Amino acid sequence: MSLAPRAVLVHRTTEYEELVARHGTHGQAAFFLSSRGRDIEEVAVRHRRARGALAEVAAAVPLTWRQARVERADLDRFLFMPQDVVVVVGQDGLVANTAKYLAGQPVVGIDADPGRNPGVLVRHRPKDAAALLPAVLERGTGVDELTMVEAAADDTQRLVALNEIYLGAAGHQTARYRLGLDGDEGVVEAQASSGVLVGTGTGATGWLRSVWRERGSALPLPGPAQDRLLWFVREAWPSPATGTSLVAGELRAPASLRLTVESERLIAFGDGMERDALELTWGQTVRVGVCQERLRLVG
Repeated sequence: MSLAPRAVLVHRTTEYEELVARHGTHGQAAFFLSSRGRDIEEVAVRHRRARGALAEVAAAVPLTWRQARVERADLDRFLFMPQDVVVVVGQDGLVANTAKYLAGQPVVGIDADPGRNPGVLVRHRPKDAAALLPAVLERGTGVDELTMVEAAADDTQRLVALNEIYLGAAGHQTARYRLGLDGDEGVVEAQASSGVLVGTGTGATGWLRSVWRERGSALPLPGPAQDRLLWFVREAWPSPATGTSLVAGELRAPASLRLTVESERLIAFGDGMERDALELTWGQTVRVGVCQERLRLVG
């Protein structure tokens, strides 16, 4: 007998909860904020709204389904199952944080605070969950297959991200490495820079777009479902030993960008989650390109 579907509700700690955890009580947190010209009631309202949205979605899960919850900080220790329906209740960024741990499970993005989020990935409201969740398992339910980016190191370490992957020094200091394109052995350059950013079409609404605009790049930004990435070297430094000719480009599957470490320690992390990073040391090579897996986001 097959198992019943499981709804996995993904959420994150609210600012109010973080403040109370840091300062001990509501009153002390209120005093701390007031000393900085802020009112804790504003933070508390958002907290109640987020917790209300989570409770409403939890109540909408069909009675025949199983249910689990996972907080953002515990995602790297949570075991997702093939039959899961993943329900992200929060911000767009929380969908990106969750995507790297999935393997084709459908994802429903629920906006916990409408009006404060762009709603690119959290496309639905809590009130929609009762009708939406049973429909996810039906054939023909609209699902967008969003392109992801993958970094694979030569020691089997692997990292997947929905928006972008950053490779560089911890603390964003000067990183030293050799950069090249797989399949073009003649194009390799030693560089010293603030790191390399490789982003997807979904990431083109965030950090990647910021670098693209600052650079005045003529490269067209990719669409969320296109098998195409853009990459940029940040603040490459010219010297007798390092160059600046290989600082931007696009990657179409199956091409990849190749980076060989020439520093004591570099890292690679995805979607802003520096705590869950690849650790790279002198002489190691990491390749970055389009990931074969997709994020299946319910439209």
